Amino acid sequence: MNYDYDYVVVGAGFHGLAAAKQLHCTQPGCKLVVFDGQSTLGGKWAESRLFPGVRSNNLLGTYEFPDFPMSSQRFNVKPGQHIPGEIINAYLKAYAQEFGIIDFVQLETRVLTAEHHDTAEGGWDLTIQPVHEEHTTKISTHRLVIATGLLSEPFMPKFNGQDKFDRKLFHSIDFPKNLDTLKAKTVTVFGAGKSGWDAVYKYATAGVKVNWVIRSSGHGPVWMAPPYVTPFKKWIEKLANIRFLTWFSPCIWGDADGYQGIRSFYHRTWIGRFLVDRFWNILSQDVITLNKFDSHPDTAKLKPWLDVMFTGCTYSILNYEQDFFELVKSDRVDIHIGEIDHLSPGKVHLADGTEFESDAFLANTGWTHLTPMKFLPEGIEKELGIPHEVVDNAPSEDLANQHALIERADDEILKRFPRLRAQPVWNKKFVPFVDQKGISTEAMYRTPTTPYMLHRFLVPPSPRFLRPRDVAFIGLQTNFSNIITAHITGLWISAYFSGKLARDPAKAIDDEAAMEKLRYETLLHNRFGRWRYPTEWGNKGPNFIFDAVPYFDLLQQDLGLNPFRKNGRLAEITSSYGPEDYRNINEEWMALQRKT
Repeated sequence: MNYDYDYVVVGAGFHGLAAAKQLHCTQPGCKLVVFDGQSTLGGKWAESRLFPGVRSNNLLGTYEFPDFPMSSQRFNVKPGQHIPGEIINAYLKAYAQEFGIIDFVQLETRVLTAEHHDTAEGGWDLTIQPVHEEHTTKISTHRLVIATGLLSEPFMPKFNGQDKFDRKLFHSIDFPKNLDTLKAKTVTVFGAGKSGWDAVYKYATAGVKVNWVIRSSGHGPVWMAPPYVTPFKKWIEKLANIRFLTWFSPCIWGDADGYQGIRSFYHRTWIGRFLVDRFWNILSQDVITLNKFDSHPDTAKLKPWLDVMFTGCTYSILNYEQDFFELVKSDRVDIHIGEIDHLSPGKVHLADGTEFESDAFLANTGWTHLTPMKFLPEGIEKELGIPHEVVDNAPSEDLANQHALIERADDEILKRFPRLRAQPVWNKKFVPFVDQKGISTEAMYRTPTTPYMLHRFLVPPSPRFLRPRDVAFIGLQTNFSNIITAHITGLWISAYFSGKLARDPAKAIDDEAAMEKLRYETLLHNRFGRWRYPTEWGNKGPNFIFDAVPYFDLLQQDLGLNPFRKNGRLAEITSSYGPEDYRNINEEWMALQRKT
């Protein structure tokens, strides 16, 4: 079949650009296009999503593509500095220019539907629409890469009385469009995720009175750490990538690093589990001590409720110029641990009877984990591995709803990691946000859904898609090394599409036993998040911190590469892995292809 494109990438953030670059550089001559609905590339760092003072959590040196360093001289950012948003945006534009993919990017273009060709050759028909036009266009592509990530579609419920509020009410994604509220007298910030902290900081430093509402029936405030933690004052993003420290994290794919014996000791013996608990206790107590949560009744309200061991990438960094906690202690910020009952003209009313005036309402209510486009034909999501309704008696191709396999996976997870049996109780009065009184949501958000169910968190483990190798997802997994992840997974996807993986999942399609093994491993890895990161991965996308290095090991072994990149055994286990360690991974892989 003649296709309009060899590859279509949907999304022009870090992961979409990485996928496009790897396809372009490893398969020169392929016909490629990248669609994104925003007016500039950058994903969450697009110009429309920036506001003055927004910066990365990561410090310079850990937030860059391995083969495109963010040099201080070129990008005007200093060592030890959190990277300003406008510099990240400029860096991404420079990356697209450097590797010749800028001309493939079509902005302000949405992909509405993707319909699969159920043939041996596969392929997709896409319905696309320019943002400012009503007409749609049909195009075809042999292969499709979904790079919309988990931060593209805001979740915004309706608050009781919202129509009568008669003031600005918006999701945190729209904060840059509502900067005039920085001149307000008083505002309400709802939610204690990182975007909520950022908004509180921005308003308070502008002299605006902030009423910060944190759900008493929710997950509580996120963990916020200084950039340097532990008695050794290590960068937190570097700490998470030191191999011997990754051993303290229960990880279902951890044995990929070759240290099965020591991992078994830490997680399958009582003394090992004692040491594991001590490690996480030291990490949490260090942050609590450094932040002095208990030194003031207001800062005490920001003390995290969830054990740090069970916390994923909501664990964030205090990347502010001023002392955040001094602002909290001042009269510019009032923290309310409670529930919003309703809104009235210019006022917010809590369930305990508290009420206060508000000139604006910023909702830090998170994101949907559903894909922003519709896949066809109907029912395809069951094999595609994307979230769909939880049901009983599902057909065998619906891997995420195979409850017998789920029970088998749970048994294996808890046998290998007995510590996970003691799940955290972060809030005895917990109520899912969609069930909270005082708000209403669409029925689709109240329907229990399955998690993503993708091999290596990248491709569907179904013969329907493995045989034609015509779809991949990138950017659904989140960790402290997202840009390294984008680089390596982009290469993995290109190798998969071209049939050049050393461990190729598509080779299982004509072997029943191999196919069952592939499906079970996929379910096992994705189910693991339910136990390891219950409030973040759970039924959403993969989310992990101290498990990134063994994940990179796994991908490199699939590519046929040696994952051990340090000079010497001691350095291998004690030196942090960073972008510089993966700088030549493309050249290594391409040299391997020439040999074979």
